[in-house]
Amino acid sequence: MKVIIAGGGTGGHLFPGIALAESIIKRYQDARIVFVGTQKGLEAKVIPRIGYELRFISIKGFIGKALGDKAKSLWSLAKSMSESKKIIDSFSPDIVFGVGGYASLPLVLMASFKKVPSIILEQNTVPGLANKILGKVASAIAITYPETVEHFPREKVYLTGTPIRKRILEGDREKAKELFNLEEGRITVLVFGGSLGARRINKAMTDALSYLLPLKNSIQIIHQTGEADYNWVLAEYRNLSFKTTVIPFIYDMPEAYSWADLIICRAGASTVAEITALGKASILVPYPYAAYNHQEMNARRLLSRGACELILDREINGEILAKKINRILNNPEIRREMEMVSRAFGKSNAGEKIIEIAESLLRRKQ
Repeated sequence: MKVIIAGGGTGGHLFPGIALAESIIKRYQDARIVFVGTQKGLEAKVIPRIGYELRFISIKGFIGKALGDKAKSLWSLAKSMSESKKIIDSFSPDIVFGVGGYASLPLVLMASFKKVPSIILEQNTVPGLANKILGKVASAIAITYPETVEHFPREKVYLTGTPIRKRILEGDREKAKELFNLEEGRITVLVFGGSLGARRINKAMTDALSYLLPLKNSIQIIHQTGEADYNWVLAEYRNLSFKTTVIPFIYDMPEAYSWADLIICRAGASTVAEITALGKASILVPYPYAAYNHQEMNARRLLSRGACELILDREINGEILAKKINRILNNPEIRREMEMVSRAFGKSNAGEKIIEIAESLLRRKQ
């Protein structure tokens, strides 16, 4: 099987694509997979490190750009359509997957023109511009949330969940204990705000420490800060002598997840998919500038069933965050209920479901 996985830009789009690739390789060991993205997207750094073939197109973003930049974006789309045609002609894929982001747009459009079956993945409640367009031409649409069906032609839509990397489910607790200097018997709180960190979360968490002093001897904290905030966050923890591991970036996230009893983080699609597949209790702080406010919508869906607590970015401070933490950690039954509902949301076999849809499309074509 020859597969193109197009899209990326951010981890929320890229990592489901990587997870899907893992599922394809597991099922078709001789599969050849090519990722297509841009030189400025996260894929340019990540894909070469994990060994997949990567090709670039010239597409640029459109949403939120000034008028002059939008004109350049339209020109880059025309150029990227030509580049996409060359990629498809030279590679002859059996199927094309669009995992979101503007880099998926020209590849899936060209696949439609060339009569190559295509599937787009929509990880958020409300689709972005690229997927809104591609929903009209894609052969099938794999969604994470039932509400998303109203944005697409219903006959093409499949509720699959978001693919997650198998490694996420296989965290090594012994390795984690050494990596993060963890102690048995303590409740572990994991805090992160994406690869660059999140200053609002960092500030709220450090301000919360004075309200969490009664828990100091019973909890331990793993906190990913981002490079910019690392030094001052570390100093705040040391001032109050909390047991913590402060780190600019967590490379071994499966290990961090394996010990986490409570997670405090943003509400991107991939993150939500991972913490629900693992059945973790969480306090979600949606990134307020996400396109179409999709992070808040992701979080509110979990909140409506009791799978998480929610604090809006504009409202978060140390006192509010500490109240949420205390409520969850001081009431084991609340945490257990959140974990149970979270796990009910999670779908660890989304990649396999999407491959089955692809196989159905290929059988129809034959």
